[in-house]
Amino acid sequence: MPQDHPQPTVVIRNGTLIDGTGAAPLRAAALIARAGRIDWVGPESELPEVTGPHTEVDAEGGTILPGFIDCHVHLTMRAGRMNPAALVDQPPGYGYYAAIPILRDTLAAGVTGVRDLAGLDMAVQQAVDEGIVPGPRITLAYRALGPTGGHADFRTCCGFDAGAAMGPNGAIGMLTDGADQALRNTREAMRQGAGVIKVMASGGVWSPRDTPWHDGLNITEMRTVVEEAASHDVPVAAHAQSARSIRNALTAGVTSIEHGYEIDTEGIDMLGTRGGYLVPTLSTATTPPDPATSAPYAVAKKLRLQENLSANISAAIAAGVKVAMGTDAGICPHGRNLRELALLVEHGMTPMGALLAGTRNAAELLGTLDETGTVETGKRADVVVCAGDPIADISVLSDPDNITAVLKDGAVHKDTTGAAGRAARTQP
Repeated sequence: MPQDHPQPTVVIRNGTLIDGTGAAPLRAAALIARAGRIDWVGPESELPEVTGPHTEVDAEGGTILPGFIDCHVHLTMRAGRMNPAALVDQPPGYGYYAAIPILRDTLAAGVTGVRDLAGLDMAVQQAVDEGIVPGPRITLAYRALGPTGGHADFRTCCGFDAGAAMGPNGAIGMLTDGADQALRNTREAMRQGAGVIKVMASGGVWSPRDTPWHDGLNITEMRTVVEEAASHDVPVAAHAQSARSIRNALTAGVTSIEHGYEIDTEGIDMLGTRGGYLVPTLSTATTPPDPATSAPYAVAKKLRLQENLSANISAAIAAGVKVAMGTDAGICPHGRNLRELALLVEHGMTPMGALLAGTRNAAELLGTLDETGTVETGKRADVVVCAGDPIADISVLSDPDNITAVLKDGAVHKDTTGAAGRAARTQP
């Protein structure tokens, strides 16, 4: 977690609070944030007097929520730019600059925390932590571990490595063949600041030499990663799209299944028994491939993958597996991350369940629930205000224009009500 930065006192009032704990909404609620933390929260009728300089945010009858967490993003990738032909002339380091507006748009959409699952490095993370660049709090994987010819290997037949262009520091994957390399690469990722290790348990759509129905790392390789990462209290996320790869990853002991599009009954049972998380990335899953901006092999694989994924994910949700919000933003557009919540509801989740997937559950998956994920006294003041009622219509969160205020660590990064620009003084 970044260091605390002194922040002015902020009062949010005149809204309905959904605090992320699963409690019923609290009408006519208010909160006080001091020094970057939530100092008080409760009914506005009981709001303590706030003396001294402070900033007021008027929720205008909207909804006050915890800052959302997107557990699967790629902040150095831009949607529609995944065709290797579009990357040939991309200069080294370009991804750092491309990430700046992406970080800004993600935060403005109400996402105050992200887990970047390959591509980003500590340079961007530190720039955000120090306030050089505005953006969400970042947990990073650094690079993904996958086999030669698998989903972490983006070399085309002629040898051009699209991954080297997409990752600002030279790659988005580390080729990992055998337990020895799995051990070494896990240690290298952690040396580079990884707060999560990503493994490729299956092939994928965008890699040129495999498919989602190919296995990636085998159980022995993944178990080596899991055991080494666990010795540093670092979780492991598995890109796993086929039913067999999901079972392999869970057998190896991973913390979360990313995508999980072909999860079957056995995989659902294993996920429930082990208490792991599913991050279904429906924003990417349900988006039709664009032949104009995608390699032909990616279009063919994506279309086949979409045939049954909605039914499979719906079955997993119906079975009650733990779900955390993730979009795969970068493959799908950045800045509309909360569209994922409406897609979760379309696949069988209740609106409250979807909100919890993007707040409490996501924080639990990242290991930050003691600091983020709910609006409770003492936690970081990561708070979002939206127009409307997401319980009545979850889709209001899909449009970033409906996100009227965003606080991260108590600092007001967005306030379209106009109230945050006025410092209110109350005489002691």
